[in-house]
Amino acid sequence: MRRPSPLPPPPARPAPPEAPSVEATSLTGASGLGEADKAAVHPDHGLTAPIIPLAVPTADADADHAPAQSYADDIDGAYEGDVGVRDVWRASRARRKALRSEVRRFTGRQRRRRMVWIGALASLIVLVVATLGAAYSPLLAVEEIVVVGAERLDAEEVSDALSSQLNTPLPLVDESAIKAALVEFPLIESYTLEARPPHELVVQLVERTPVGLIESAAGYTLVDAAGVALATTENRESDEPIIEVTGGTDSDAFHSVGQVIRSLPDSILERVTSVSASSPNDVTLTFGGTNTDVVWGSAEDSALKAFELEKIMQTRAPEDVLTYDVSSPSAIVVL
Repeated sequence: MRRPSPLPPPPARPAPPEAPSVEATSLTGASGLGEADKAAVHPDHGLTAPIIPLAVPTADADADHAPAQSYADDIDGAYEGDVGVRDVWRASRARRKALRSEVRRFTGRQRRRRMVWIGALASLIVLVVATLGAAYSPLLAVEEIVVVGAERLDAEEVSDALSSQLNTPLPLVDESAIKAALVEFPLIESYTLEARPPHELVVQLVERTPVGLIESAAGYTLVDAAGVALATTENRESDEPIIEVTGGTDSDAFHSVGQVIRSLPDSILERVTSVSASSPNDVTLTFGGTNTDVVWGSAEDSALKAFELEKIMQTRAPEDVLTYDVSSPSAIVVL
């Protein structure tokens, strides 16, 4: 086996050039260098760039810059001599004024909105105070009491009973005193009060509707459907029918009679002279003059029973009939 031939030797590197000596530099015009200039000479690269010393200002240069310096000194001196406390105060005041103007300009919309709200609130407060002051003052005092809805009652008598409320401010009318005065009138079922400024108090009455008379040892007592006694007389002075029930005015039979009488039309009610019942389901009406009985039964379907009775009375008059039985409105019996 053969050995490989050896690699050729590397080429020889040229020797670095020798640094020029100080004497050689004199040929390039660098003679006369000082020690500092000699230290700037690189041993490998020769001389550095020539060093140019800074120019020293001459007297002519000083003369050229002197006027500018003296002008600046004059200005400084003028400012230092002319600016006083008053000028500083005026400048500060102008600055504050400009700042306030800017603030007002940027907050103008907000201030206007706030002023609108304040004005509206103030107006509302003034209105409320004025209204309350007028309401509780003699400007709105009661000078006239008007009674509405009185038919059986004397309206003037009711008005006189409420005279204690005259000259009283409308908001201060004593409702308890009015109620105590109206309780003395049994015919009054309910009432409402209405203030009509400036000086009128209106009393709206709802009178009780009498349904008949109850005969007793004291005479004849007029009662309504609730059994409330409206008036009592020794003799019969009303055309209301006489009611005869078992159990008195607090019984179910009486309440059933009251409902039946209030459902009757005028064409039938004007014929009725008496009503009797021993229970809520056997109400009987009696027509005066002919002594005709109407068996009504309970108070249920009273409107329908009255309608059917009116129809049958047109074909069969009470003068020819002893009994009408309408307890079952779908099958009326006539005897």
